[in-house]
Amino acid sequence: MSSEQQQAVDAPPLTEEIAPGTASDPPVGGDAPATVTVDGIEVSVEAGATLIDAVEAIEPAESVPALCHYGREEIGPRSECRTCMVETDEHGVVPACSFPAEDGMTVRTDATDAAQARDVNLDLVLSDHNLRCTTCGKNGRCELQDAAIDAEVEEPRYGVLDDRDEYEPIDDSSSFIQIDRNKCILCNRCVEACNDVQVEGVLRMEGSGQDTRIGFQSDAETMEDSTCVSCGHCATVCPTGSLVEKGIEDATTIPLPGFTQTNSVGKTHENTGKTKGPMTPKKRTEDSSDERSLTDGGDRSAGTKTETETSHADGDDWGDASERGGEWP
Repeated sequence: MSSEQQQAVDAPPLTEEIAPGTASDPPVGGDAPATVTVDGIEVSVEAGATLIDAVEAIEPAESVPALCHYGREEIGPRSECRTCMVETDEHGVVPACSFPAEDGMTVRTDATDAAQARDVNLDLVLSDHNLRCTTCGKNGRCELQDAAIDAEVEEPRYGVLDDRDEYEPIDDSSSFIQIDRNKCILCNRCVEACNDVQVEGVLRMEGSGQDTRIGFQSDAETMEDSTCVSCGHCATVCPTGSLVEKGIEDATTIPLPGFTQTNSVGKTHENTGKTKGPMTPKKRTEDSSDERSLTDGGDRSAGTKTETETSHADGDDWGDASERGGEWP
């Protein structure tokens, strides 16, 4: 095989001009296997492990939530929420999700400084979150809710989102995924799943400071107008009800007269009902070129198959989303 042929074989498939890797994290684990003592219990971890791996291997004295850490598919940790702080004899209070496990380390989850740091940081996350849990589709299966219950939080010390009247509209425009940014804790899991696992390049973090939010690389305003291919991976890794699959967004809500998930926020971006064409910018450009090249004045009915007709003719039974009523077969 020639060198040119070898390069062609080894080359990765061509992708859109997106930004995969923008959410990737540097390696943070230890270089070698290690034995760590956590709350008096010796734990052996593999090379590449962090302190959260050692903590999760036992039943620690105190709950150590790691809300921005997914632990699978190389998603995270981001050290964003800092709700997993623990105390080490060697380095003081550190974030367990991103601190490498070093042989001989001693870790305490119940140390006063570490416990206080976790409590403060959890309250900070809760203060910027829509806490109307009874109208949330993730009620009862939300990692943030679990952390608050374990920490016996009755009311965040820094207030709640209701106090500031800063609700963003719910993005209900997609046929497959609902976005409620009022429940987003900026853990970045969805961005990593979209960019680095699925390599679709739809989501990104945008803005700064208190204006930081999940947005779209295509600069779209809504999920419907974005280049989303509706794979659902972002909703799978979301620890809260910020990203939920359509059809189950109200699955665990407690019905209250006149009070629902939607009207608790007040504004919603609804689905326009438009048939969505090709999902990615490249395909949209190609589709536009095809339209311009038609000699019948742009009328596809004149001897040119529609996107749906073509997919059925090729044996593709997925069809168009509008035909499926927003459901996969």
